[in-house]
Amino acid sequence: MLRTLKELFGALVPPPPAADGQAAEHTLQLAAAVMLVEVMRADAHFAPAERQAVIAALRRKFALGDDETERLVELAAATAREATGFYTFTSHINAHFDMAAKIRMVEAMWGVAFADGHLSEHERHTLWRVADLLHVPQGAYVHARLRAKEAADAARGNDGPPPAGASGVP
Repeated sequence: MLRTLKELFGALVPPPPAADGQAAEHTLQLAAAVMLVEVMRADAHFAPAERQAVIAALRRKFALGDDETERLVELAAATAREATGFYTFTSHINAHFDMAAKIRMVEAMWGVAFADGHLSEHERHTLWRVADLLHVPQGAYVHARLRAKEAADAARGNDGPPPAGASGVP
C-alpha cells in the first residue's frame, strides 16, 4: 500500500525540465500503443495479423526501429493488463494530438480490428469508447472505419463487398 501511494505521488510530481521532452514523447508513444493493444485484446481470438497491425501503426506514427517497437508493444500489453480504464491514455493523446492525428489514430485502431478478417462486438465497442474519449466526430469515426475496412480488404485481396448474408460488417 505504501509503495502504491509513493507511485501515485511520484506520478504527480513533474519530471525534471531536461527530461520533459523525451519523457513526454515516451508517454505519448505508450498511450497510443496501449490504445492499439486494447483493440487487439478486445476479442477472445488473438491473431498474429493484429499484432503486426499494431507494430505497423506504431512504426508509421513514431518512426521507431524494430527493437524499440517490440519493446513498446510489450510494455503497452503489460500496461493495458494493469489499466483500469482508457481515460489516462486518451487524456494524454488529447493533450498532444490535433484532430487529424486523433482521426488517424482511430483509423489505425480500426486497422487492428479488421486485421484478422473478423470484427467482434467487443472491438467495435472499444473503438466507440476510445473515439468518444478522443472527441472524434461521428462522421470522421465512420469514415476512418470505412478507410480501414477498405485497406484491410485490399491487403487480403478482397476488394469487393461481402456476399449477401456474410457477417463481415464494413
